[in-house]
Amino acid sequence: MSGHSKWATIKHQKGAKDARRGKLFAKLIRGIEVAARTGGATPEGNPTLADAIQKAKDNSVPNDTIERAIKRGAGDLEGQQLELVTYEGYGPAGVAMLVEALTDNRNRTASAVRHAFAKGGGNMAEAGSVAYLFNRKGQIVIPAEGVDEDRVMEVALEAGAEDVSGGDDGFVVTTAPSDLREVRAAFDRAGIAYQSAEVTMVPTLSVPLDREGAVKVLRLLDALEDLDDTQDVYSNFDIPDDVMAEVS
Repeated sequence: MSGHSKWATIKHQKGAKDARRGKLFAKLIRGIEVAARTGGATPEGNPTLADAIQKAKDNSVPNDTIERAIKRGAGDLEGQQLELVTYEGYGPAGVAMLVEALTDNRNRTASAVRHAFAKGGGNMAEAGSVAYLFNRKGQIVIPAEGVDEDRVMEVALEAGAEDVSGGDDGFVVTTAPSDLREVRAAFDRAGIAYQSAEVTMVPTLSVPLDREGAVKVLRLLDALEDLDDTQDVYSNFDIPDDVMAEVS
């Protein structure tokens, strides 16, 4: 994807999540619980938990709420037994989509995801038919305001980042998942503010969309994001800046 389109796409997705902040809190807390249960309650020895905690803090989840989520995951407090499941599918214009959900009832969640795909003009796909189009990467999003591009490049590459893309609106720094925390720390030390820093799924190729396709795909994306069990939705659409400005 082009830098501008990538920035605009990320900005839309994060804006949609912020608009549902109550649900976002619940998703972040569930992510902490599952990470603590599967990998242990100590962030130092559980990178997935460390990332989940940091993501929650970035979104202003209170520390005591985070601590309770860790304890529930570790079995120190009672709570639901959740498992992480991934659903694959295609949206309008052949756009690939990965849906990660945390659920205590696979049948209920699968039915809800399938219904959202069907209503949004897409369809569920067999396991493995979409996942190969994505790579798990660390991603740091940096607004451009008050930031020198050369300095962003310097800090990112010296810290071991794989790529920096962007333009007038902002920058997207891509890292290996294991390097995200170190690169993030480098930006902290350099005093460069970022909008987000998280492990995500980055597409290996993209599907360009016109205005009509963009409206349909973004509507499906929002419907999938809005499901109670959904944690994240990843897709490989590419919307030009002028089209994104119209539909946003």
